[in-house]
Amino acid sequence: MNIKKIFLSLSLILTVFTFTGCKSKQEELKEINISYAKGPLNIPSILIKNLNLAQEEFKDDKVKVNFHDVTSGPQQVQALMAGDLDILHAFGGTSAIISASNGADFIITNIYSRSPKGFILVTKSDKINSPKDLKGKKVGGPKGTVLHQLLAAALEKEDMNINDVEFINMKVNDCAAALEKGVIDAALLTGPAAENSLKHGAKLITSGEGLIQGVIVTAVSSDFYKKHPDMVKRFINLNKRTADFIENNFDKTSEIVSAETGLSKDDIKKLKEIYDFSPEITEKDIAELKNTQEFLLKNGLQENRIDIDKIILK
Repeated sequence: MNIKKIFLSLSLILTVFTFTGCKSKQEELKEINISYAKGPLNIPSILIKNLNLAQEEFKDDKVKVNFHDVTSGPQQVQALMAGDLDILHAFGGTSAIISASNGADFIITNIYSRSPKGFILVTKSDKINSPKDLKGKKVGGPKGTVLHQLLAAALEKEDMNINDVEFINMKVNDCAAALEKGVIDAALLTGPAAENSLKHGAKLITSGEGLIQGVIVTAVSSDFYKKHPDMVKRFINLNKRTADFIENNFDKTSEIVSAETGLSKDDIKKLKEIYDFSPEITEKDIAELKNTQEFLLKNGLQENRIDIDKIILK
C-alpha cells in the first residue's frame, strides 16, 4: 500500500510539473518591444505599425507588440541592453558598430535599407561647388553617423580630411535650419529635410553615390535571439513580405506614409526611388559595414576593433 501511495504521489508531481512547464512555456513571451522611427523615410516601420502587421503575425501566439519612439542610436542601444526593447528596427550601421565595439551584445538580423543617394551634402553658397571648396568652411552634421561618413569619404576623394573643415555636430533638422540662416556653410542632410532644403534653394555638393552605401540595419539583443530564435526568424520574414508589399502596392503604401509623415505622395514617390528596402544581407553589405568600421577607427570614433562577421546572423 505504501508503494502504491508513493507511485501515486510521484504521478501527481509529474502531472503538476508537466502542466506547469507547458503553462510556463506558453507564457514565456508575452510581448515584443520594437523601436519605431518614421524618418528619414522608414517605410517598412510605418507599414508594420500602421497595418498591424507584427501584431497579426504574432496574434496566435498571444504576444502583444509594442512600438516605442526611440530614434537616436545611443538611446536605442541603451534600451536594448536594458531589456526595454527587443528589436531595433532601423538602426544606423555606424551606431551599430560603435555600440558593438563598446560591448553591446546584439545581432544584426537583416538590412533595413540602403540609400547612397539618400544622404547628401548641400550648400547655399555660390563659392562652394565641390567638396574641395569646403576647406576651412563650417559644415554641420550628426557626428558618428552615415552622414559623417559621407563627409569624410567626400573629402578623402579630394585628398582632404575632416580636419580641413570646421565640422559642427548637429542634428539633421538643426543643420537644415542653420544652413537656411547662414550659420553654417554646408549641411549634411537626409530624408524630408534634404528634400525641403533643395526645394528652398540649397545646392547639391554631393550625395553618397559612389562614396557610401548608406546601410541601415535591424538588430535584436543576443539574449532575445537565444530565447526566441523562431520569433526573430518570423520577424525577418515579415520584413521580406513588407518589402514586397511596398513594391507591389505603392499607392496604398504612399497613402499610409503620407498620413504618418505629412509628406505629399509625389515627394514619397520621389524619395522612395532612392531607397532599397530588400532585407537580405549581401556580401556587399558586409563589405560596407567593414568599410564603415575603418572610417570610425580612422576618425577616432571607435576604439576597439570588432569582427563584423560575428555580429551578423548567419
